[in-house]
Amino acid sequence: MAQHVTVGADGSPESRAAARWAAQEAVLREVPLRLVHAVDWPLDPVFPGVGRQDVDRWADRSLTEAAQELHRRHPQLEITTRCPSARPAAALAAEAADAALLVLGSRGLGGMAGFLVGSVAVSTVVATDTPVVLVRVADDPEGPRTGSSAEIVVGVDIHEACDRVLAFAFEEAERRGCPLRAVHGWKMPSAYAYVPFLDPDDERDIGRSVTHMVQDVLLPWRHEFPDVDVTHSVFMGSAGEGLVRASRGAGLVVVGRHLRRSPLGAHLGPVAHAVLHHAAAPVAIIAHD
Repeated sequence: MAQHVTVGADGSPESRAAARWAAQEAVLREVPLRLVHAVDWPLDPVFPGVGRQDVDRWADRSLTEAAQELHRRHPQLEITTRCPSARPAAALAAEAADAALLVLGSRGLGGMAGFLVGSVAVSTVVATDTPVVLVRVADDPEGPRTGSSAEIVVGVDIHEACDRVLAFAFEEAERRGCPLRAVHGWKMPSAYAYVPFLDPDDERDIGRSVTHMVQDVLLPWRHEFPDVDVTHSVFMGSAGEGLVRASRGAGLVVVGRHLRRSPLGAHLGPVAHAVLHHAAAPVAIIAHD
C-alpha cells in the first residue's frame, strides 16, 4: 500500500499552493510528504546564458525553501525531496507510481492565466493511474474559502462502474469528517429528438428512475461509511456544468477518467475536462476502468 503523498514543486505560486494543500492532506492521512522538482534540460535557447549548474542550484534552493516552509507549518510531518532530470510530466508520473496521491498546481511557470490548466498538469494526469489532485492559488489553505470541513462533491456515473471514484470520495469525506454530495446529470434518450411534443410526465418518470439508480449506486457505500453524511443532486443537463456549479464553496471535487486509450493516446473525457478547466475548488481525477 502506498504510504506517502507526492507533490510537484517548481517554485511557482501554483506549486506553492499545491505543496501547502498536499502537506495538509499528508497530515490528515498520517503519511510522509515527497516534494518533486523535475528539471527539464536543456533550457537554452529559451533562457540563454543559463547553465545546468544554475538550474540545479535553483531547483535545490526551491525544494529546500518549500520544505522549510512546510516544516514550520507541520513540524511533525516527514518531508523528503527529489529532483529528477526529465520532462516534468514523465518525471511526475514516475514519482507518482508508488504514491497514494499526486498533487499538482494547476498552472506552472509557463502557463496561461485564468482557469486554463497547464499542459504539464494535463499530460501528467493522463500518464498515471495514481489519483491526482489539481490545486489553484485560490485553493491555498491560507485562503478564506478553504477548509477540510467543506463538502466534497463527486460525479457519479450510473452507466459504468465507478468504484474507485466513489471509494476515494467516501474515504476522503470520512477522513475529513465532512459531508459528501453525489452529482449526476442526465439527458433524454436520443430517440426523443424525433418526438414533436415532449410529455412532461415522461421527463418526470425518467428523472425519478435516474434518481433511484443513483441511490442504488450509493447504497453500498452508505453502508460501508455510515458516518459520512451523503446527499445527492440529480438533474437533467450537462454533468460537467453541474459539477462546476457544485464546486463553488466545495472543499474538493472528485471525478473519474477512463483508462481506455485512443489511437492518439490517453485523454480526458468531456466531464473531467470541463471540471478541470472551470471548477472553483481543488479537483481530484481518479483513473478507473
